[in-house]
Amino acid sequence: MLSIERGDELVGAEKVFAFFREQLLSGGLRAGDRLTGERELSLSLGVSRPVLREALRSLAMLGFLEIRHGKGAYVKAADVAVLRDFFTFSLAQQPDVLDDVMQARIAIECQAIRLACERAGDSDLTRISNCLSKLMDTLDDPEAGGEADFDFHLALVEAGHSPVLLTLYDAISELMKRSHQERRRLTVLVPGIKDYLVDAHREVFLSILSRDPDQSEKKLRDHFAIGDEFRRKSYIVAYSKAEGPQKD
Repeated sequence: MLSIERGDELVGAEKVFAFFREQLLSGGLRAGDRLTGERELSLSLGVSRPVLREALRSLAMLGFLEIRHGKGAYVKAADVAVLRDFFTFSLAQQPDVLDDVMQARIAIECQAIRLACERAGDSDLTRISNCLSKLMDTLDDPEAGGEADFDFHLALVEAGHSPVLLTLYDAISELMKRSHQERRRLTVLVPGIKDYLVDAHREVFLSILSRDPDQSEKKLRDHFAIGDEFRRKSYIVAYSKAEGPQKD
């Protein structure tokens, strides 16, 4: 059980975090802005200076502040790598996390591809096309192929030009990369997988070029559904090889 003193520290820190959060949401603070001086800020928030300093150090560790000795604390542009680490550490402890991450990925990509049909520019389309070429060149390499697959889908999300969707996608990117490579290792021996990978990704790319959101989302959902079917077949192939030839 927390001591009264420790409980007071937590309440004080929560005041600092709430102030910082509210200032960011209201636009009162932006990247590059200097926080009010320590003495004035502690008085206005009703917290002790030691508690304030500890809370500011925590915000600095999270990448939201930069503390410049002798000059004060400055707001930093958020680094999504912190969020990525948080999601990776938190979700990695859960059973069957890759299957759950896949569902989140589908939700994000299906909305992103609809936006890409409206917002993608020439540079976005060129990037997706280059990723498709890289994917075709790495069909025999599960590791490089998995990375190329991830890059293709990342380029698709980037083409949607939605900062929130891209931030969420990036937050689970480490887990998704592992998922891509694991799926490639599982399915590499399934007959027809290479033709499927080329055709499915090409169809998704062409659907974006057509600028038809409904058709694009359908192509993408079909891609995910057929991919799951190939993964199930991979289990059958792996089981058959493990069993070996049957004797009469």
